[in-house]
Amino acid sequence: MESDALILGDKLILRGLSFYGFHGAIAEERKLGQKFIVDIDAWMDLKPAGKSDHLSDAVDYTLIFDIAKEVIEGSPHNLLESVAQKIAVTTLTNHKEISAVWVKVIKPHVSVQGQLDCLGVEIHRRRTDLSY
Repeated sequence: MESDALILGDKLILRGLSFYGFHGAIAEERKLGQKFIVDIDAWMDLKPAGKSDHLSDAVDYTLIFDIAKEVIEGSPHNLLESVAQKIAVTTLTNHKEISAVWVKVIKPHVSVQGQLDCLGVEIHRRRTDLSY
């Protein structure tokens, strides 16, 4: 079952990726920019790399890091949902070995009336989601 694979399967883990971008629905966010924090999990079979100890049998973590960096530092999006979607779809498209991804995008500094640690979105996408 595919949902079981998301819970039980092997995965690459990237945490706390920090970039500066110009995303947001408010003009000031798009003009001044702000810090974004990204976490990514990418599900794939890690047995071949575990057995061989060769990078050629794995997905290089830096390639996924680079996708997040390019999206966050690239063209502005109005919504974090769109930013997370772009990271997820690009990761799945560029790396056929990856069956599913989880992407979390956080704005740690948001101008709101009240106290908070951060605001953000979290999405899960499977390879089968690419057909829509």
